[in-house]
Amino acid sequence: MATTNGTPWLTQEAYDRLKEELDHISGPYRQEIVDRIEAARDEGDLRENAGYHAAREEQSKNEGRIQELKALLENAEVGEAAADDGIVKPGMFIECKLAGNTMKFVLGSREIAGDSDVEVYSVASPLGAAIEGRKAGDTVTYQAPNGKDIQVELVSVTPYKD
Repeated sequence: MATTNGTPWLTQEAYDRLKEELDHISGPYRQEIVDRIEAARDEGDLRENAGYHAAREEQSKNEGRIQELKALLENAEVGEAAADDGIVKPGMFIECKLAGNTMKFVLGSREIAGDSDVEVYSVASPLGAAIEGRKAGDTVTYQAPNGKDIQVELVSVTPYKD
């Protein structure tokens, strides 16, 4: 999730979870991939070695995730879970009526929700920008990317618990 100045914001729990993931994928898991690549190399012809190519692809994805996590953790603003004051801000779980449909989501970054299936909207999104600073009971209108005005009624605003 991003603060209004664009800095990613994470709860301490989310930061710790991501740091643990980084430690694992840049340490033991990285070595496990290297070992699989070496074992596949020992099998001979690399052009037709599916295990080798799969391990190299996995290595590439893992290195990308390592860089992503390093950048996020270096730049993140870490704070306590959002205060239960009913005001929309990063870290809040929002229930709203959007164009007549009930919708529930967390305002913030995908990382704050971890492995859960909860939807996440960025503060920088048109919806996020329109509702930030508002409270339950407020109704606002924002312009969607397609140019249409959409009305949002905030039903409840509570701190997100992962």
